[in-house]
Amino acid sequence: MLKIAMAQMEVVPGHPDVNTATILRFIEEARAKGADVVIFPEMAVPGYFLGDTWEQSAFLRDCESYGRDIIAASKDITVMFGNVAIDWQKKNNDGRVRKYNAFFIARDGELVQPDNMPYPYTIKTLMPNYREFDDTRHFFSLQKLARELGTTPSKLLSPVTLKIRGQRYRAGCLLCEDGWSDDYEFAPFELLEKEHLDFYVNISASPYTLGKNDKRNRVFGRQAREAGVPLFYVNCIGLQNNGKTVYTFDGSSTAYNEKGDVVRTLPEYEEALTVLPLAEMKDMAAEPESEEKDIAHIYRALHYGIRRFLENIHMKKIVIGISGGIDSAVAAALYAKVVGPENLLLVNMPSVFNSATTKGLSQELANNLGCQYMIIPIQESVDHTIKQLEETPMVNLGTGSETHLKVSSFVAENIQARDRSARVLAGAAAAFGGGFTCNANKAETTVGYSTLYGDQSGFLAALADLWKYQVYALAHYMNDAVYGREVVPQGIIDIVPSAELSSAQNVDEGKGDPIKYPYHDYLFRSFVERWQKATPEDVLEWYKAGTVEKNLGCEEGLVKKYFPTAVDFISDLERWWNLFTGMAIAKRIQAPPILAVSRRAYGFDHREAQNGAYYTRRYRELKAELLAE
Repeated sequence: MLKIAMAQMEVVPGHPDVNTATILRFIEEARAKGADVVIFPEMAVPGYFLGDTWEQSAFLRDCESYGRDIIAASKDITVMFGNVAIDWQKKNNDGRVRKYNAFFIARDGELVQPDNMPYPYTIKTLMPNYREFDDTRHFFSLQKLARELGTTPSKLLSPVTLKIRGQRYRAGCLLCEDGWSDDYEFAPFELLEKEHLDFYVNISASPYTLGKNDKRNRVFGRQAREAGVPLFYVNCIGLQNNGKTVYTFDGSSTAYNEKGDVVRTLPEYEEALTVLPLAEMKDMAAEPESEEKDIAHIYRALHYGIRRFLENIHMKKIVIGISGGIDSAVAAALYAKVVGPENLLLVNMPSVFNSATTKGLSQELANNLGCQYMIIPIQESVDHTIKQLEETPMVNLGTGSETHLKVSSFVAENIQARDRSARVLAGAAAAFGGGFTCNANKAETTVGYSTLYGDQSGFLAALADLWKYQVYALAHYMNDAVYGREVVPQGIIDIVPSAELSSAQNVDEGKGDPIKYPYHDYLFRSFVERWQKATPEDVLEWYKAGTVEKNLGCEEGLVKKYFPTAVDFISDLERWWNLFTGMAIAKRIQAPPILAVSRRAYGFDHREAQNGAYYTRRYRELKAELLAE
């Protein structure tokens, strides 16, 4: 009876030595458990998101060398693994050496060649070139190779025949995107389906995205059911990044039987190895569908991502500026679970505009967490800065004339934010021996509702891919499920969101941020996360049709509540669109790295240019119609 092991390993990007040691350890474990085949993830040797490290020939040679170590370790066991493959005699379209994203199979120290492939490995066919993926920048696809050889991908894409203990098995080998072919002109799975296979293997390096696992179970379960053979999906865990955006890889490796049922799922964010007898899978009971709420998955992604990020940069202590608001409170509760309260310093920095209410809530939060706590008032230093700016002469060296700067109330707000971050938090973090956080949420990040060199600063923006409503949900989840008690005070959850930078933002009078989160969360989300991104033209079409809430997914009645007239609605829309496509882009470029959990995170996942706001011709026509009514 053929026994197949799925090895869910942590892949450390850019460290083939570390990854190969993990692979060799898992090979021994699989062998000890009587497995005939052991499967590892896509790009298990080098990692996946490496930037332009792929252009280093020395690194590529190292990946080849470590690949040979894995092949040599395949005595009496079939090892399936992902690695970069190099044809040193050919070039990519960029003139650099030819590289393939490849699926290797080794047995008894030799590679097993797919039936029709010109190389002793399977080459990835479909190259994702959207969101965070940039495969065509570095890798040559099977489709390109087929054209180069004067044939078709269907002639090259072929099963691998395995000879194990006197039996022959035919395996269909796919690399990640090859199983997600709905939007491509070519479907690798369907071509292999004609080959009378015994099982499929999909090796992946698939970052966590909210809702992706449910969709994968539907897609891959259907594929296994229609083909009538089991499918093994093996994904990695770990943390990888492409500079501005940091991605968690959750694993969740899954075995589907020939009925399309999920019969084995490996845990999120844990290394694990499981062995399944191929012949018995059809009789295995389907695992029950998870009833966990989305926020539970988000919490695990954030907790794991923060922990691994801190480990990667060797940071053990954290400083958080807390205001008595929800974002900093949730960040504090989250980091306390990662680093421990003894390694967490919370700093409250009140000015004359901070109420006794929020100062009390900050103290209550710190008491609940049992962490380190400081109160550093900033009013004296803010006043001193304003005084210096206004009283110091500004000399025109061309004419010798003198003038003085005038600090407006708006500039005074920015000075407060910068004093807190650039002076207090930066100094406290250095003295405490750690780093300080950026606590921005996704709505603020969308429209740049933050201060450059102020509250936008920090080493990581862990909450910047969560909309405000998700931040509140996370507060409830941590109180209820993570801590089992009220850590984030109910008063913080209930209070109106406010930056408290002026008397116009007095929380005790119910005055807060200009962002109306129950509506703007969803409006801003339509700008960013819709696959066909919304523009003001789309929003005005919905407004004219009376379907804004339906299309945005927000609560009915909010448009009328917040915007009694078309003038109000259009003014609000243009205010935020101008910021989103204007100054907010410059701020996002300078923002800290963002930990991704959504279908579209800022950074490399959402590539943007500083071109300024644009309104289509149709938008201008709609605007004129609505304002004329």
